[in-house]
Formats: sequence, C-alpha cells, structure tokens
Amino acid sequence: MTAPRIFFYVQHLLGIGHIARASRIANALVKNGFDVTVVTGGLPVPGFPGEGIKTVALPAVVASNAGFSGLADADGRPAGEDFLNARRQLLLDAFHAARPDVVIIEAFPFGRRQMRFELLPLLEAIEKAEPRPKLLSSVRDILQENRKAGRDAETVTLVKEHFDAVLVHGDPGFVRLEDTFPLTSEIADRLVYTGLVAPPPAPEPTETFDIIASAGGGAVGAALIGAAKEAAALLPDDLRWLLVAGPNLPEADFAALSEDAAPNVTLVRFRKDFPSLLRGARVSISQAGYNTVGDLLRTECRAILIPFVAGGETEQTVRAERLQALGLADILPENGLTSGHVKEAVEKALAAQPRGPVLLDLDGAEKTALIIRSMIAESLA
Repeated sequence: MTAPRIFFYVQHLLGIGHIARASRIANALVKNGFDVTVVTGGLPVPGFPGEGIKTVALPAVVASNAGFSGLADADGRPAGEDFLNARRQLLLDAFHAARPDVVIIEAFPFGRRQMRFELLPLLEAIEKAEPRPKLLSSVRDILQENRKAGRDAETVTLVKEHFDAVLVHGDPGFVRLEDTFPLTSEIADRLVYTGLVAPPPAPEPTETFDIIASAGGGAVGAALIGAAKEAAALLPDDLRWLLVAGPNLPEADFAALSEDAAPNVTLVRFRKDFPSLLRGARVSISQAGYNTVGDLLRTECRAILIPFVAGGETEQTVRAERLQALGLADILPENGLTSGHVKEAVEKALAAQPRGPVLLDLDGAEKTALIIRSMIAESLA
C-alpha cells in the first residue's frame, strides 16, 4: 500500500513561528509513514522544513510592515500583480503534481487573508479534484483578536464550505479556541484539539548558560536583545549569557549588538540546539511566541516573557498572561522596555525556586499524525 500523500501549505510573513510549527508537524507525519510535501512561501529558514520532507519553495513574500497589511518580495519591493499571478500558478501546478490525499493549510482561513489571491483558487482546485482530497486547517490555539467586522463570519463560511476539519494545536485545558474566536460554536463539529506542538524533550546540553535571551526570527527583536545585553553589564559577571538574535535581525542591528559585548556574553544569530540549551539554563528571556513557549515548557527554566504587541498584536499577550496565571512565567512590557526592567526580572527569577513539571499536553505533532491517519482510515471504511 502506498503512503498517503500530504500537501502542506505554510506561509510565514514576519517571524519563523509558523514554519517552525509546521515543520514539527511535517516531521511527525513523515515518521508516521506519510509522504509529505511542504509548500513554503516565506524567506528560507535554516533547518526548516527538515530532512526527509519534499519541499516546494514558492517565490518568497514577506510582510511589508509589522501590521501585516501588505506584501513585499524577498528584496523588500511591493509584490506586484505579475509576481503574485506567477506565484499562484506555481502553487496550483504543485498541487496538481502532488495529487495529495490530504491538504493541510496552515493558519487560513483564520489568518493569512493576504494570501487569498492564491488560497481561494487552491480551494477551488481541491473541490474540483477527482478524487477530492481531505482539506484541513492547521491553526494555533490563540488567534489574533480585534479583527475587522465581518471577518469571523467570513472565516466560518469558508470552513463550512471547504474544510473537513480544523486542527487546533493546543490543550483545551490551557486555552480554548472560543477564548479568541467568538464564533467557534458555529464550527464546533469541525474542531479537533491536538495538544500543543512542542518539541520532544531535548538531550542534555553540550554547553551551558545561566541566562538565554532569544528573539525568535529576530525581525522585531533588536530592542529585546539590546536590553538583555545592557542588563548583563548590570549583573554579576560570573553569570554566563547567550543572546540569540535570530536569522532575520537586520545586519546593522546585529553589528551594533556585537560592539562592546562583555566577556560573559555570547551573541549568535541561531543555535540549532536551542531547546537543549534551554534545558541547561536557569532563566530565559524571550517573546511569547507559540514555539518558544513550547520549547520552554519542556524545561524547568524560569521564563521572562515580553509579548510582541506591535501592529495591535494580541496573541502573545494572551499566551503570556495564561502562563503567568499558572505560575509558569513572569511578564515584562515590550513598550518602554529597559535594561533596568530586565535586570530586576532576572534577579527575581534567579532567586525563585525551580518550577515543577508542566501538566499540559505537549505532544501535538505526533497526535496530529495519528488524527489524520484515523481520518483516512474512517474514509476508507
């Protein structure tokens, strides 16, 4: 029997969270025996989607601003009509060539409205395909709030008309989709909770740091890393610091951060062994993105979270506040962040007792594979 074919579309526009989560799911699908093709639409990210996964890289588009209101090409130029038309055709050609049994679209229709120029035609192609593949939406547990009027209703309509299921990558005991999506009851029959897509427990680190400050993809992380660097100079110099600036931090910002770094501070763009390093650290300073939090929840490292709020973003604040309520994190504000704030938070974290185990479902990648395997079996029964 041939392996079921998965066609997995993921578009990251600013950070690397979407491609990282999708890659963890894709790897779990491959391990479960699926033939997986991941279609990426953003800038290349080292290490993703991962080995053993077929990849179709569309001409990259990125968010032209922190509010995600426009698209630009890889060189920062506004994405024009000819460019987008060509990209849409490449996506449709890849779909027809793959002949998938299951299509997974990451975020849409709950997000990624900017990509409707190619995703609505993809939905049409799926409906016309013989046999029609199952269509699944892959969505994180916390959605952006303050959406414009009518968008939730539009999302519900698209789900009802096209999607067989919505895979919610979260633990309903931590947060439920209806907490940030008011019309959840209208699509309740399509929802399947998978658990949080966290990495497997990391091995023991080969190198240890007391404090790790990380900026995810780094596109908007200069202030966080800068404040951490300055805080290191205010604290005892026997503390070892690792600053992970992110692959997308502008080169000028990275160069500025490299100047006059103290001997106990190591600055890098990316560490493949980041989850392992967190396991060996005493304190983590980071934004509150889905994947970074997943890494943290696999460790006993004390977490200081600085939620991303630019452009009216609400998702990270909701996640950070839920974690703080469970005693799993402290929060600092992104706006007005200073080295003094970071210093005080680090001192508090270093003085705190190590936290206990996390009682949340963190095996979402593996459970996603099992859920899809079960869906296919039911359709063949």
